[in-house]
Amino acid sequence: MSDQAETLPQPSEQAIEPAVDVVPFRRALEAALLTAQEPLSLAELKKLSDVPLENSLVEELLEQLAHGYANSGVELNRVANGWRFRARPEMQPYLDRLNPQKPPRYSRAVMETLAIIAYRQPVTRGDIEEIRGVTVSSQILKTLEARGWIDVVGTRDVPGRPSLYATTKQMLDDLNLRSLQELPPLEEMSGLLEQEAEQEPADMEPQPEQEQAQAEETGPESEAEPEMGQTLETEQAPDSGLEQGAQNIP
Repeated sequence: MSDQAETLPQPSEQAIEPAVDVVPFRRALEAALLTAQEPLSLAELKKLSDVPLENSLVEELLEQLAHGYANSGVELNRVANGWRFRARPEMQPYLDRLNPQKPPRYSRAVMETLAIIAYRQPVTRGDIEEIRGVTVSSQILKTLEARGWIDVVGTRDVPGRPSLYATTKQMLDDLNLRSLQELPPLEEMSGLLEQEAEQEPADMEPQPEQEQAQAEETGPESEAEPEMGQTLETEQAPDSGLEQGAQNIP
């Protein structure tokens, strides 16, 4: 990027004086995004400027910044909660050498439950059990809630008022997506979630409740497991990829 002085007029109908000095502002954007622990929204990024800015101008500068990293080991992406830098997926084998600890793994039951919530939300625990054909352990839902991938968004107006579950913006961020409309095909979702788990820091090891949820799934109800994939396929969409990915999860 050129270090020469560069200014751009504001795209609004009434020009704002003084015009923003693009080079230092772009550097500020880069520094903020590189050091942030979470995605930064446009509203937060605009605070870096000394003058009011239109969203379109900030987005243009972010696109320029992302282009500048096109041949780098990191990439700048827009996700549900804003913009963030992250290592490119092809860099993960090298990063694993610095942190060889085993990443968190999730059981087939956990992955299938998350897939049902993602594609059928909002759903109740009963809805999930009807689709999967087996009882859903409360620990499975607690595991997904603790991971920040699902949350209770309300209750259904029926006797007992069961909780309604939906996915969160955190899940979209972890999948590098902006909205639910960008969700991948069902058969690809498991692979993306496993890939994201591999990029988590070492302190994201499976918690005891995750292990308990997996253990519960190996109980008497596990006899119904062969029917799960068939049920999902009938109720939603072909999920051979989801089952293949789940087979690799202890």
